Amino acid sequence: MIRVFIVDDHKMVIEGMQLLLQNEDDIKVIGTALSGEIALEKIPEAAPDVVLLDINLPGINGIDTCKQLIKTNPDLKIIAISMHKESSLIKMMLSNGAKGYVLKNAGQEEVIEAIKTVFNGKMYLDQAVNDIVINSVASNAAAKANNPFPTLSRREKEVLQLILDEYTTQEIADKLFISFGTVETHRRNMLIKTGVRNTAGLVRVAFEYELHK
Repeated sequence: MIRVFIVDDHKMVIEGMQLLLQNEDDIKVIGTALSGEIALEKIPEAAPDVVLLDINLPGINGIDTCKQLIKTNPDLKIIAISMHKESSLIKMMLSNGAKGYVLKNAGQEEVIEAIKTVFNGKMYLDQAVNDIVINSVASNAAAKANNPFPTLSRREKEVLQLILDEYTTQEIADKLFISFGTVETHRRNMLIKTGVRNTAGLVRVAFEYELHK
């Protein structure tokens, strides 16, 4: 029996994964968590074989959660379940100990195959993710040498510039006509992309590498 733990900040995603796996005789969901902090608290006691881990989590993001889990349990098998397709994020997750990466639009068979593959000691990347990683190797080599961070989207740059101008989250939301939560999501994604832990770190690297331009 493969014991699976699911970490995602959306209850609907967790419930969907549970439904997807409930009829598998050799897979059992033994626990869930809505944040990285809760996952770090519950997983050591639950002792799962495989963790399905979202990257975009509130508080401690999925990359740092993965890193900490692997540090305390090197044999834990972690599969990133994410909507992010950027090669930099995929590589960061894998370099911090994940054994698999599956996009959230993957079908039932693919998720089950990923779980069984990593449980048996092999790495699993779904076809779309594998293509992204392969195609990025040559095209990003020169750019990476000059700038260690991925390019921010237009909206992320707009949010970042307003952060640098000392606007609050609500003020940014009002100025850009987007919700408070959307601003926080953009901020969280930029923290993940740049590998910093907080807004102060984001401001530092933004000026150092001119990410807002």
